[in-house]
Amino acid sequence: MEWIELFKAMILGFVEGMTEFAPVSSTGHMIIVDDMWLKTEEFLGSGSANTFKIVIQLGSILAVVFVMWKRMLSLVGLYKIEGQTAGRFNLGHVIMGIIPAGVFGVLFEDMIDEYLFGIETVIIGLIIGAFFMIIADKFGPKKPAITSLDEISYTKALKIGLIQCLSLWPGFSRSGSTISGGVLLGLDHKTAADFTFIMAVPIMAGASGLSLLKHWDEINADHFWFYVVGFVSAFVFALISIKFFLKLISKVKLTPFAIYRILLALVLIVILAF
Repeated sequence: MEWIELFKAMILGFVEGMTEFAPVSSTGHMIIVDDMWLKTEEFLGSGSANTFKIVIQLGSILAVVFVMWKRMLSLVGLYKIEGQTAGRFNLGHVIMGIIPAGVFGVLFEDMIDEYLFGIETVIIGLIIGAFFMIIADKFGPKKPAITSLDEISYTKALKIGLIQCLSLWPGFSRSGSTISGGVLLGLDHKTAADFTFIMAVPIMAGASGLSLLKHWDEINADHFWFYVVGFVSAFVFALISIKFFLKLISKVKLTPFAIYRILLALVLIVILAF
């Protein structure tokens, strides 16, 4: 594999790591950068290129585990977080949150792969998701009732999980949909973001495994270092972006990200028109 191809993997890892936790759609950004510039499908093949975009998200997910390891261990009772209430946030909340997207993801995976991995569909997701985020900021409670993960009920976790299904459409954004849904359901922005990151771990691990199995025959030994470079790049840049985003979301909320999404969509529309 030539160095230019490995450089492309690093670029996609950078895009993934820096956008995974912001409500702007990491998958959408990777599709835009790849389709308009990098063209990895030319040497990976269509199925393998889509699989790569999903698998390198595991690098970002590993960064979540690295940063939030105490909370992760507490989910299975291996760590006691100081100040946790009796109804503490646990693995049951995560399961309730991931079931809807897991079910719909399995049912519609083929359709998503075949019809939704394109710039036009990403533009639609960017715009609709942006308006959903603006609605959340405008109509969410001014004084959120839920300000920590340990105050989330199983019912709230399931409702956020149902809203998360919107992110199956590339460009809508998993964090955008779940943070917006959480805010509308009474969570503050920081708590909604924390829940989003934790739910992403099993969801992306499952999605990556399923995609790898489906397209295994299209992945050959020559692709190995491409995947490794993309994975490591996503991990490193996600570490940089996680803490920055968690501080930022509490201050600026969702609307600035929504404006960016709309502007990006308009730029893409102009580019496609000419």
